[in-house]
Amino acid sequence: MREMTAAAARRSALWAQGFADRKPAGAPTRRHVRSVLDRVRLFQIDSVSVAVRAHYVPLFSRLGVYDRGLVDSAAWSHSARAPRMLAEYWAHEAAFIPVEDWPLLRWRMHRYRHGRWSGESRVLDRNPTLAADVLDVIGAVGACSAGDVEKHLEVDRPDRKGPWWDRSDTKVVCEQLFASGALAVDKRVAFTRHYDLTERVLPKAVLAENVSEEDAVRGLVQRSARALGVATEPDLRDYYRLSPAQSAAAVEDLVEDGVLERVGVRGWEAPAFVHRDVRVPRKVEGAALLCPFDPLVFCRPRTERVFDFRYRLEIYTPAHKRVHGYYVFPFLLNGELVARVDLKADRASGTLEVRSAFVEPDRSPGRVVEALVPELRRMATWLGLDDVRVDDRGNLGALLAAEASRPRGE
Repeated sequence: MREMTAAAARRSALWAQGFADRKPAGAPTRRHVRSVLDRVRLFQIDSVSVAVRAHYVPLFSRLGVYDRGLVDSAAWSHSARAPRMLAEYWAHEAAFIPVEDWPLLRWRMHRYRHGRWSGESRVLDRNPTLAADVLDVIGAVGACSAGDVEKHLEVDRPDRKGPWWDRSDTKVVCEQLFASGALAVDKRVAFTRHYDLTERVLPKAVLAENVSEEDAVRGLVQRSARALGVATEPDLRDYYRLSPAQSAAAVEDLVEDGVLERVGVRGWEAPAFVHRDVRVPRKVEGAALLCPFDPLVFCRPRTERVFDFRYRLEIYTPAHKRVHGYYVFPFLLNGELVARVDLKADRASGTLEVRSAFVEPDRSPGRVVEALVPELRRMATWLGLDDVRVDDRGNLGALLAAEASRPRGE
């Protein structure tokens, strides 16, 4: 079994995710979006918008300042000249995937169709015709939200004062129909899903493609291996949330076929696998801010193993118990995760707020700050904000605040 150094494995992971590529010299285009998508295969969607919605950030991290409308049009519009590029479905979590990958998840839709959620069972016990009613409304009026469906069904729903996850019966059924493939997301408005019949959202050729579960899982594992560079079997299964049995069988088949190679990585306890197309660059240079749901870091055990960077999302941790902050972006510099910053976009004041900043042990604070300030300013520009303001919380806060307050060019 071939052996790799931990540094070579890390560079392969960065190459696979597109961080060894040069950023565009001019304004990024739809072609650049496609290029990044071909590498990472999915953009995770999350509801938190304290800085910016998660699905927009991976492109910024790899391309720099770009028009977020490129993502919106790729996901929510279709024309002969610019066909729909992205489809929404449950991949890693809720995610945008290439439209052509949708058939690879049909087995998951089948399972949702034949295995109800407990919440859905209770809903349909109360109202056995609700699923058919929802489909009838959407079939007649076109893409609409669960709230719109309720209005058409003349559902009398009193104001709900419970938590946000206390969904209405109609929303529960819409989500089940989406999970089972009967509905697809045509667009989002103010982040609310607008559902339509799947045959009106996706191309006929995609809908007509039937892939067995075995072949689909092999295809997904190939994609995760190509996107991760060097990965353990649990890493490969996590990318699309596969079961251990599914993943293990697919990995063995792909090794036997020569698509994957089993390797040892120094310092890794488990064996790893490398896709035959993956390269090991001599070096990876450049800087990037990564959102918590970037494919490079969303698998926390892998992030710790590859980068020696322990990373946890503290959104649900009480404020007084948080170590690094509410919505923390790791900072990638020349192939290493060297710092982390808790970011908030204060749109009322036109300011990108750095609420805390921490440098990793054994990293040069001066070098990190020198590279981090331009990236923060670039992010502010991308978000249409005028300034960067840094609080002095964290072991990098004071130094970063001093540098960020300097006039540009000084």
